[in-house]
Amino acid sequence: MAIVDLVMPKMGESIMEATVLKWLKKPGDSVKQDETLLEIATDKVDSEVPSTAEGILQAILFDVNDVVPVGAVIATIQTDAAEIVSLEQPVSGVLNQGVPETTATTGPDELFPHNADQSTDNTVPVLSMNKFYSPLVLNIAASEGIDLSEMEKISGSGNEGRVTKKDILQYVENRKNVNSDSPPEIVHSKPRVKLQEEEIIPVNHELSSPYTGNVEIVEMDRMRRLISDHMVRSKQTSAHVTSFSEADVTNMVIWREKIKNEFEKREGVKITFTPLFIEAIVKCIRKYPLINSSVDGNKIIIKKDINIGMATALNNGNLIVPVIKNAGQFNLVGLTKQVNSLADNARSNRLKPEDTQGGSFTLTNVGSFGSLMGTPIINQPQVAILAVGVIKKRPVVVETPMGDSIAIRHMMYLSMSYDHRIIDGSLGATFLTSVANELENFNPNRNF
Repeated sequence: MAIVDLVMPKMGESIMEATVLKWLKKPGDSVKQDETLLEIATDKVDSEVPSTAEGILQAILFDVNDVVPVGAVIATIQTDAAEIVSLEQPVSGVLNQGVPETTATTGPDELFPHNADQSTDNTVPVLSMNKFYSPLVLNIAASEGIDLSEMEKISGSGNEGRVTKKDILQYVENRKNVNSDSPPEIVHSKPRVKLQEEEIIPVNHELSSPYTGNVEIVEMDRMRRLISDHMVRSKQTSAHVTSFSEADVTNMVIWREKIKNEFEKREGVKITFTPLFIEAIVKCIRKYPLINSSVDGNKIIIKKDINIGMATALNNGNLIVPVIKNAGQFNLVGLTKQVNSLADNARSNRLKPEDTQGGSFTLTNVGSFGSLMGTPIINQPQVAILAVGVIKKRPVVVETPMGDSIAIRHMMYLSMSYDHRIIDGSLGATFLTSVANELENFNPNRNF
């Protein structure tokens, strides 16, 4: 017999934890390799976790609604293999081995050094005196000089008394504020929301004051809470600045109206304005590649692949951002099919985890709801997001060789929020103006 650990899989480069939604098996049940054991959710998409081995589900280490770091052991499976891999053997002195310096791209499964004579890898949480510690918790403890004996005195708020990231950070904070030889008690007060790997802020989910009269109090669903946390984290991370422009898109509107029936008949999909916007954005990103980047500490990571996220409203009112990978490699027909496919999959809950990962720039169409313009929030870890407003007919001044005149034109506002840490107003405004010019100079005689 052997014990195989099932760990929380890494669902993307920016995803460091996931929430357990539902266990499909219970301890004692037999499982087959690749059979789905549980359903999880990230701030991107829901997914299923398959078994990595065939055998008997021995133990479930996290309950429904627990937030689990990537790389943590979530269950153990008893197999018929001869080699025994046990989680019950205490690990001593592990915190004194030191933790290697990590970069911002290091994931939780790399936060703890691997010891060649240990039978388990560095993704397995440490067990001491019947307490489990995840690699992330151990890394924080080591960096703060907290040894194993001191950690055993911390009361955990996780499953079966497990010490969570919230517990260790609260302990470190109290430890600094209290001048005492004995470790301070953990005070579990307000829930806390993850901002970055080492940065959290308190969030009060209690009603600020008693409400009287005819009111209805609605609890946020899981996805709305994730969106809320993601938006707050973005505001805390990036220095948001928003620039505005407008474009005369008359040529584009007339062209689409002229070819849309033929396009649908030939290609089998409807053409919307979204692929036309994305086409213009891709052209401008190639001119100004810094827009297609992210920030890693004091480093600027310029992305060579142009992966465009498109904010998509779901039927329940929530929002998700599927990503068109390598958007610059598609022609207009290819972009149209990508847009329609991802939007349909999003609204029918058929998106895969990889469909929402790796975005380098985001487009959101606030005009689809009748809004003139908006001030969108950056989708981390990107540095810019562009919003397009509703297209409306307006009288505008048109310059002609015969002089100025007033004409009825199809006009649209554009707004772009960008990270002022690396994008100054000159670049942000120049890029936005470039997109507006691409749309204004649309060739009404082009083929599709």
